[in-house]
Amino acid sequence: MGFRSAGAMLRLLVWAALLLGCCHGRFVVEKNSLKVTAPDDLKGTYECAIGNFGVPQYGGTMVGFVAYPKANKKACKSFDDFDISYKAKPGAFPTFLLVDRGDCYFTKKAWNAQNAGAAAILVADDKDEPLITMDTPEESGRADYLENITIPSALITKSFGDRLKKAIDNGDMVNVNLDWREALPHPDERVEYEFWTNSNDECGPKCDSQIDFVKSFKGAAQVLEKKGYTEFTPHYITWYCPEAFILSKQCKSQCINHGRYCAPDPEQDFSKGYDGKDVVVQNLRQVCVFKVAKEHKKPWLWWDYVTDFAIRCPMKEKKYTKECADGVIKSLGLDHKAIDKCIGDPDADEENPVLKAEQDAQIGKGSRGDVTILPTLVINNRQYRGKLDKGAVLKALCAGFRETTEPAVCLSEEIQTNECLENNGGCWQDKAANITACKDTFRGRVCECPVVKGVKFVGDGYTHCEASGSGRCEINNGGCWKETRNGRTYSACTDDGCKCPDGFKGDGKHKCEDIDECKERTACQCKECKCKNTWGSYECGCSGGLLYMKEHDTCISKNGATETGWGFLWVIFLGLVAAGIAGYAVYKYRIRRYMDSEIRAIMAQYMPLDNQGDVQSHSHHIEM
Repeated sequence: MGFRSAGAMLRLLVWAALLLGCCHGRFVVEKNSLKVTAPDDLKGTYECAIGNFGVPQYGGTMVGFVAYPKANKKACKSFDDFDISYKAKPGAFPTFLLVDRGDCYFTKKAWNAQNAGAAAILVADDKDEPLITMDTPEESGRADYLENITIPSALITKSFGDRLKKAIDNGDMVNVNLDWREALPHPDERVEYEFWTNSNDECGPKCDSQIDFVKSFKGAAQVLEKKGYTEFTPHYITWYCPEAFILSKQCKSQCINHGRYCAPDPEQDFSKGYDGKDVVVQNLRQVCVFKVAKEHKKPWLWWDYVTDFAIRCPMKEKKYTKECADGVIKSLGLDHKAIDKCIGDPDADEENPVLKAEQDAQIGKGSRGDVTILPTLVINNRQYRGKLDKGAVLKALCAGFRETTEPAVCLSEEIQTNECLENNGGCWQDKAANITACKDTFRGRVCECPVVKGVKFVGDGYTHCEASGSGRCEINNGGCWKETRNGRTYSACTDDGCKCPDGFKGDGKHKCEDIDECKERTACQCKECKCKNTWGSYECGCSGGLLYMKEHDTCISKNGATETGWGFLWVIFLGLVAAGIAGYAVYKYRIRRYMDSEIRAIMAQYMPLDNQGDVQSHSHHIEM
């Protein structure tokens, strides 16, 4: 094949050099597992590579059986031409169609399998090699069916494919389970994700799908971000111009900052329309919009800016300009001066710190490979594989939350099924109190004793849950026995557990029976006593007009009791009177003696008394 001009040759050389300069890193193949449950000689778990199209069931599983076609083994033609259908009958297992690699694009195979009724497609490699990612080539990207592929796809190794084919040829039913539950890390209650995109809107169906995705996903993304469920960061891929071509017309038109940051020409024609450097500057502006919005604690405004810019400033209408961008920025209440400062000088022969950080971020770290495909989603440091669709991406985000911490949107009917609706998920429940241990999660369900009105239930969650701690009796009486009769209520609930109250016997949980204190002779035991059992208690009385004294469990005469009572009171009264007189006498006697001694001592100082010799003076002796 020849080239029409030296310019065409130069363009090819420049972009070959750009791509080589960019894509020298590590591409990671994202995988999920395929578990074979039958036949016995194939039982086990095998790795498979997730295709970069269709809708992988992130966070979930899919059960089916494998079918291998007798004709159209590479699925490059419609199965209608062979009068073959793989649509499962009601109640039957879904069909996972196994096909061979080669002769046509992976996406074509998936589309034909889907139209034939297959629930998933397994592509067997045609050579022994490590697993690769099935991608959508540029040529395939222009196919009208690409965005309509909804079945999941997986590439398996040649050796595993050969074993599956042999089992099917032998007449074995091969049952498998495709499992995506661990395809994405889910360590905590927040998901960090990145969206690698481009502001170019003239690259055909891929650019159209990016814009459509941003518009449709904006609402969900902003809600998740505002409520703190996610931490989102947009990114933009840029290339650098090899030093040998920095002064070329092509690099000057496609790059800024003296060849450091470049983007492909939107129309792939250097002579007309917008240039690659216009795309780089707009990419930079979108990064700066995010940075400034984040500094003002409103990072979700990025979605508004990108959506509005795509609508108001398209390349086709020649509005892909700074003036149009500033109008969008102003309408969102953002500081365009701060954004201009962030952008810097595109003509300066120096590094731009923002774009330098973007280039550094393209290099994979840890389990994440280099970002080489646009668009790309990175969720919890793993690259998303599959269709760029609101439902599919939301499903993948939901798979990144630790189980039981997912936001409500992840538990909606559109995203997953609620296993608690059928047989309560096999978990414990108290139907009367409408309390259940079944907790719906994105991956299925967990049986976990609940917390109700601040009261924690404890147990295994499957067969038993019981309220514990203070306040437990406020929730369904703590699961203990309780009964009301004749306006009187008794409960077996205590802070420590279920214990029948006094007057009852039983386990305290399911049953408490009244104790017949009269029959068991635990009360009213005196000879004259009469006992009447009541529910939860008893009543004692006496025959012959006697009075029952409960403290002594005895009967006494009512008259005798009265006389004894008055006599007892008189004894107490007289005793108190006697004690008062005695106390008064002692008081008078002691006071009198004290006063007498004091008076005699004072008088002895001034006049002789008959017994003066016996009394010593209280005054000091003074020598003259």
